[in-house]
Amino acid sequence: MLWAAAGVAVLGFLITLEIAARHYGLPGPLTSQVQEVVFRPKSGPLLYASMALMMVVLTRRERFIAAGAAIGIDVGFFLVRWAVGDEATDGHPFGNGALWVILGCAVIAVTRRTGRERALLLKGVGLALLLVAGRKTGDTWLLITSKTRPTVLDQYVATADHALGDPSWLAGRIVRATGPIGAHVLDFVYIQLAVAAVVVTLYQLRHVAVERRFPTHHLVRTFLAIGLLGPAIYMIFPVVGPVFAYGPGAFGTGGLHWAVADLWPDTPPVNAPHPMSFDQLTPRNCMPSLHTAWATAIFIHSRKGPRILRFAGAFWLIATLSATLGFGYHYGADLIAGVVFTLTIEGALRAHDHGWDRSGIQLVAHGATVFVALLVSYRYLPTEMADHPWVFGPLLILAMLSVVHGYIRTTRLWVPKAAPAPRPEPQPELV
Repeated sequence: MLWAAAGVAVLGFLITLEIAARHYGLPGPLTSQVQEVVFRPKSGPLLYASMALMMVVLTRRERFIAAGAAIGIDVGFFLVRWAVGDEATDGHPFGNGALWVILGCAVIAVTRRTGRERALLLKGVGLALLLVAGRKTGDTWLLITSKTRPTVLDQYVATADHALGDPSWLAGRIVRATGPIGAHVLDFVYIQLAVAAVVVTLYQLRHVAVERRFPTHHLVRTFLAIGLLGPAIYMIFPVVGPVFAYGPGAFGTGGLHWAVADLWPDTPPVNAPHPMSFDQLTPRNCMPSLHTAWATAIFIHSRKGPRILRFAGAFWLIATLSATLGFGYHYGADLIAGVVFTLTIEGALRAHDHGWDRSGIQLVAHGATVFVALLVSYRYLPTEMADHPWVFGPLLILAMLSVVHGYIRTTRLWVPKAAPAPRPEPQPELV
């Protein structure tokens, strides 16, 4: 019943976003997903990663069949497109097969499985489709932010960022100095964040096929919660990012005619902050940095894995932070807010699983309070922060570290301690 209720709620949310997108003359998340059954998908790697996530509920033989079917379908689509002379470059040439397999497993679950096996397979399919729907939902949310928030607050965040030493401007010059190799590596990490999340999740769900049940908590839950709640903050605090507000823009949006001046990444801005108008194409998706939030979640969930997974989680976090700053997509203030945002959500999910005790309530309340205080200070105290960087810079870092410390201390208390092995009772000696 809980999964059914969640499914109905998600479907209603997607329909609402579909209607909102159609209001602006663009396809919504449902339409975009249906189109990928036939047309080139926007993200082929994500579809295959979603299929891999679904396959945790399958046996080894079923996994080979599913993977082979997906590849075979994609080969068929490639040959048909080649035969009809399809030269479209929008989207990936593969990924349809993975979506077909996911949908096929849903049909099999309904028509060929019963009881717990049906529920388990449907959960696997639902998990895969939720990951894909999360991407589509995010795209629609970004469209809504650009259409409904004509003014942005970049000047406030850029001014507050003086307290942190203008890290985006510094990182931008460093990335530019590394040349195309460094930029390509960071771009790959930035774009394939969801695939990295699936790798960590596959490790967490590696026993599902044997135990025939999902663990209580895993990375996808946190990922989806971040993606659901984050865009609401975009609507409250619309920010486009330094490469747009102080540079030429990116992804075909923005431009110097919209920017305050051509300053990024060479000259940090110095001006009295005020709201500024911006185009209706660039997403207002900076505050908080959800890429930082998701990379932080990957880092947290990789800590209990083998050494190579822990190393990969740390690398992905560092590289994502470098990319968000170095490409001018975010300010340093966004990153601090993203870390606090993630730890608060992760703490709330773990507190729900553990049972809402005093420590869990304090953790979530502390994280939420710090997050709100960050947003308020960025909006109403940016000039004071810029004028006193040696005061406010350390305060921002300490505020974030207080949430990190509270999360580590509280969640460690929730880890069940192993019971000591019973000692054998001494036996009386036989005379």
